Amino acid sequence: MIGDLLVKPRIRPKVAVVLVYTAAMCMNGLDSTIVNPALFTIAEDFGRPVSAANTVETAFLVALALALPVAGWLGDRFGTKRVFLLALAAFTAASAVCGLAPDLTTLVVARAAQGLAGGLLTPVGMTLLFRAFPPEERVRLSKVLIVPTALMPALGPPLGGFLTEHLSWHWLFFVNVPVGAAAVLLGVLALREPGVAPEGEPEGKPESGGRFDRVGFWLATPALGLLTYALGFGPSHGWTRPSVAISAIAGGVLLVATVVHQLRTPEPLLKLRLLGDRVYGAASALALFSAAGLMGVLFVFPLLYQAALGASALDAGLSVFPEALGLMLASQAVDRLLPRLGPRRLAVPTLLLAAGVFAALAVPGVAENAWAVRGLMFAVGLVLGTAVLTIQIAGFEDVSPADMGQAMGLFQIVRTLGGALGIAACAGVIGGHGTGISEAGPYRVAVLVTAGLVAVGSVVAARLPRVVAGPPGPP
Repeated sequence: MIGDLLVKPRIRPKVAVVLVYTAAMCMNGLDSTIVNPALFTIAEDFGRPVSAANTVETAFLVALALALPVAGWLGDRFGTKRVFLLALAAFTAASAVCGLAPDLTTLVVARAAQGLAGGLLTPVGMTLLFRAFPPEERVRLSKVLIVPTALMPALGPPLGGFLTEHLSWHWLFFVNVPVGAAAVLLGVLALREPGVAPEGEPEGKPESGGRFDRVGFWLATPALGLLTYALGFGPSHGWTRPSVAISAIAGGVLLVATVVHQLRTPEPLLKLRLLGDRVYGAASALALFSAAGLMGVLFVFPLLYQAALGASALDAGLSVFPEALGLMLASQAVDRLLPRLGPRRLAVPTLLLAAGVFAALAVPGVAENAWAVRGLMFAVGLVLGTAVLTIQIAGFEDVSPADMGQAMGLFQIVRTLGGALGIAACAGVIGGHGTGISEAGPYRVAVLVTAGLVAVGSVVAARLPRVVAGPPGPP
C-alpha cells in the first residue's frame, strides 16, 4: 500500500504544480530581499566593511543573470520538470551552505550558487505553471502568483530583521532547507511534464529545445553578468573605477552584439522576436519599470529607517511589512476586477496611483510617522500588486505553449535587469549626495526616482489589451 502511494500519489498534477511552484518561488522571492536588513550585522560578524558585505547581494544578482539566458532552452531540451527540480535541489543545498558559512568568501560563493539555481527556478517554474493552465484559467492564478513575485520580497525585510535580531543571520538561509526538501520530494512524486502526456498516461520524453545557440550563449551570458556587476558595484565603488567601467562598457557592447545575433540566427537562444508582439512586448517593458520601482523602494526605505533615522534591523524590516497585507488584498482584487475592466483599464490607473504613493513616501516628515508609513506601504502593495499581477496574466495570453519557455525566460531577464536598475539608481542617488549618510534628504530623492520609474510604466500600459482571454471557442 505504501508502495502504491509512492508510485501513484493522490495529489492531482495541477495541484502539485501549484504547491511545488509556490514553495520554490517563495524561497527565491524571499531571498531577493531577506538579506538586506542583515548586511550591517554580517559585516560586523566577519570584521569587514559594509561595502564588502554588499557583495553577498551582488553575487546573487550577477549569478541569477548568468543563468537566465539558458533557462528556456534547458527546460525545452531536458524537460521543465527535470530542470526545475534539479534547480530547486541545488538552491536548497546552497542555502544550507550559506547558513553554515564560516567566512565572507564562502558566503559569497554559496550565494552565487543560489543565484545560478534561482535564475533557472523562476522562468522554468512559471513555464510549468502556465503550461499546466490554459489562458482562460490563468486569472484564477492571481492568488498563486502574488505570493512569490510580490508578497515574498515584501516579507523579506521584516523576516530578515526579526531573525537577525532574535536568532542570527545564519537563519536567513536555514529557513529554506526544510521547505526546499519537502518541495523537491513532492515534485518528484507528483509533478508531470506539462504538455507531454494526458493525465492518467505515462510521461513521455520532453521535446527537443533545438540546436543550442553557442554563439548566443557566449554573448548573452557575459553581457548580463557584466551589466549586473556594473549596476551592483557602480553606485558604491564609483562608475569610473576600472572594474566597473570596463564591465559596463563590455556588457553594453556584448548586449548589442547579442541582440544583432539573436535577430539573425534561425534558432536563437533568446527569441527576441517575441518582444515584437504588442501585448507581450508591452508586458515585458512594464515588468522592467515595475520591478525597478518595487525593488528600488524595498532597497532604499529600510536603509532610510536604519541609517537616517537610527532604527534597528527589525524596525527597518517592519517599516515595509504592511505592503504584504496590501498585496494579499491585491490578489483578490485582480481575480474580480480583471475580467470586468480588462488589463488596460486596470493597469494604467493602478500604476499612476502607485507612483503617487511612492512620491508621498518622500514627503518630509512622512518617514518619521510610523502610521503614515504603514498606511502608504499598504497602499503600495495594493495598487502596485494589482498592476504587477495584471501584467503577468495579460502578457502571456497570446504566447503559444511551444514558445512559453522562451517567453518566460526573456520576461525574467527583463524583470531581473529592471530590479537591478532600480536598486542601482537608488544607490547612485544616495552615493551621489556625499557622505552625509545620516541625512534623510538623499533617501527621499531616491524614493522619488522609484516613483518616476513607475509613472513611466503607466504610459507603456496603454498598449495592453482591453479585455482578457475568454473561454476557448470550438476547435
